Amino acid sequence: MSRAALPELPSRYPLGAMLPALYAADDFAQRFTSGLDAVLSAILSTLDNLPEYFDADLAPADFVAWLSSWVAAEADPAWPEPLRREAVRRAVELHRLRGTARGLVARLELCLGVRAEVVDGPGVTWSTQPGAALPGRPDVVVVRVRPGRSGAVDRARVEALVEAACPLHVTCTVEVLPGNGD
Repeated sequence: MSRAALPELPSRYPLGAMLPALYAADDFAQRFTSGLDAVLSAILSTLDNLPEYFDADLAPADFVAWLSSWVAAEADPAWPEPLRREAVRRAVELHRLRGTARGLVARLELCLGVRAEVVDGPGVTWSTQPGAALPGRPDVVVVRVRPGRSGAVDRARVEALVEAACPLHVTCTVEVLPGNGD
């Protein structure tokens, strides 16, 4: 739905009633201002409801896409509308958790409907001798994924999301597990 002039939408502030007494009885002035009322009613209605346009639950469906870009929610247009609204609603939380195991789990659950756990592999390494090479320790994070609300796990989509969310200096691998391991 787009916001446009709606002939059936009455103006809450009819201009004809605000005219000075000299023009209030003039038929042409009343018809002219009623035409303006029809055009301005959608604008005034939008301004009257402006806070609702910034609420992901209440905003018009076509406005949610703009909100998504405004808060960098990365909501896929192919997602159903409730999921896009949820992505916009949780965008700030997910940005705050970005780069953490909790953030990756939350993003996987929201975007793909899977249950996930992150087994964090990187740790601290050091050498007792100055200038020596660091002991070998692979910096691998294992992301274990089980089916959730979405049913079967699409491994390619999970890997793409993990690759996009994982920090560059960390290697992430994905393990898809059967769904019966609660």
